[in-house]
Amino acid sequence: NAPARLISSFLDQLLTPIYNYVTKDITFINGIDVVRKLKEYQLQGYLNSTTLFIVFDVTDLYTMIPRDGAIAALTRFCEKNAIHGKIGTLKISTVIQLACVVLDTNSFAYKDKYYRQIKGGAMGSPFTMVLANIYMLEWEQKLIQHQQVNHGIYGRYIDDVFMTSNLSKEEILKLLDETTQTDSNIKITTTISQTLDYLDVTIENKNGNLKTCIYHKSASEPYILPYSSDHPRHVHINILNNALVRAARICSTVEDFDMERLSIEMILLVNGYPPKFIQQHMKNFFMKYNAMNVWTELNSDLYQQLHHELLYKPTHREQKVQLETNDISLKKATNYEHKDQIYLHYTFETGPLINFKKQYREIWGKYYVYPGSRLRNTRLILGTILNRTLQSLLIHKKPKKDILTKMESTRLAAS
Repeated sequence: NAPARLISSFLDQLLTPIYNYVTKDITFINGIDVVRKLKEYQLQGYLNSTTLFIVFDVTDLYTMIPRDGAIAALTRFCEKNAIHGKIGTLKISTVIQLACVVLDTNSFAYKDKYYRQIKGGAMGSPFTMVLANIYMLEWEQKLIQHQQVNHGIYGRYIDDVFMTSNLSKEEILKLLDETTQTDSNIKITTTISQTLDYLDVTIENKNGNLKTCIYHKSASEPYILPYSSDHPRHVHINILNNALVRAARICSTVEDFDMERLSIEMILLVNGYPPKFIQQHMKNFFMKYNAMNVWTELNSDLYQQLHHELLYKPTHREQKVQLETNDISLKKATNYEHKDQIYLHYTFETGPLINFKKQYREIWGKYYVYPGSRLRNTRLILGTILNRTLQSLLIHKKPKKDILTKMESTRLAAS
């Protein structure tokens, strides 16, 4: 509920598609994107037995950027990417003024006192991420150019950077040290190895052969949406399917995939999913992709076909980013009109209403979609609304109301 929250959201919606377009070749959307880039790197012959992988994390990315430096970087970014001197429909000067309004009103309450943030951006503010990304974009140009010349991978996911290099470890450290010296505000923590973890992927160089599998953080616990939760059944089915698709995309060998499949099965069992439910929908998954022998015989050749098919199938997140970075005219051309669709939402509950959707569709088909009906070509979409959780009912965000009224009474007393 910050004063400039809506301005922050507006700037994020204005600048993020431009930033995503400019940096599409050096930004990782997810771990699957990383695996794709590594596959291409290997096919082009750049991965050899001495290739090293580098991961570095930028310390406190959102809070370390200096205000003046960030505004200067934003100005240069807008000038470089403006069309006829404008970003969208706004002059560059207007964008900068709005950015200053957001930064000037970053405040928070702590122990009955108000504080104004004078360095960095507010965590959780939509504009903070794109501003930090734009600031980082200038800093990382030397590394990007170096990697392009030397045919290495360079990509960043928020504050985590991944690189490949055929230089020695000492040469890599020297390059990174020279880069960090260009800006005292940016501090990094670096890992260099032939086997390391990045995002949700474990990456290994085995004598010039690429091996990838899913990385599980040691602190993560095997909890997912319980089977007994008050959700439509398709939600539980999607959890299983999405986990298998993710495993097939990331795991480069059938053995690693099968280990991940067993892990998925154990997690589902721990969270109350019936064995019959698990087996049926696992079978449905492999039948859908004509890959039953991957499940029953660990057929490696068939798994490689499944792996390749799913790896290069765009994820929902990737499709969304692609739409955001497309030309405005293309967006308008692909905008779907809902004139032949009717959306209805109902509160989902187990018990007597469990079959509401099925029964409603039967009534719809019987009484509204008869021959000659004006609705016969209309698609009915039934959406579900979930009941409020205990968290939403019992947990309230700070600051409390008495803190918000305290300063007002103080000002009145002073006047």
